[in-house]
Amino acid sequence: MTTITLTSAFLPVLTTALNNLDHCLAKAQANAAARGFDPDVLAGVRLAPDMLPLTAQVRIACDVAKLGVARVAGLEAPKFDDTETTLAQLRERIAKTLAWLATVPAGALDAQEAKDITFPVGRDKTRTMQGADYLRHWVLPNVFFHVTTTYALLRHNGVDLGKIDFLLGAQAG
Repeated sequence: MTTITLTSAFLPVLTTALNNLDHCLAKAQANAAARGFDPDVLAGVRLAPDMLPLTAQVRIACDVAKLGVARVAGLEAPKFDDTETTLAQLRERIAKTLAWLATVPAGALDAQEAKDITFPVGRDKTRTMQGADYLRHWVLPNVFFHVTTTYALLRHNGVDLGKIDFLLGAQAG
């Protein structure tokens, strides 16, 4: 019988989500080349005037993943400047996030289920949750929200993506 730990339950899921996000951006670059337009116009797209653009969606997905793991594991997460303006730069940010997640020691999240995690919510507020709840009810939903939003922005703008790209990424074939 395999024991499920916080490390085994969350690091692979976050890694898969970010890899699949990178896959969607790679397909967007290829789609733009095939359709004859600059792929970087997609970096600023929004579904509504008051929402954050695609660049912010990718940045936030990466930040929530790395900061969530770092907070629970008691590690220092790398800081990235929010200066990306191209799909290639966003893919680099994903790659840097994935590279950092790969350095997280085995078992780093384990036995942290009850650890109090205080984190910013909005501009001037904080919230405190226990480690397991924080990962389950804050980190994962936020990562998936921003990955899904990026997927929706790309689909809305004609990128040939399907559910399988979101779920399997490059493994989709």
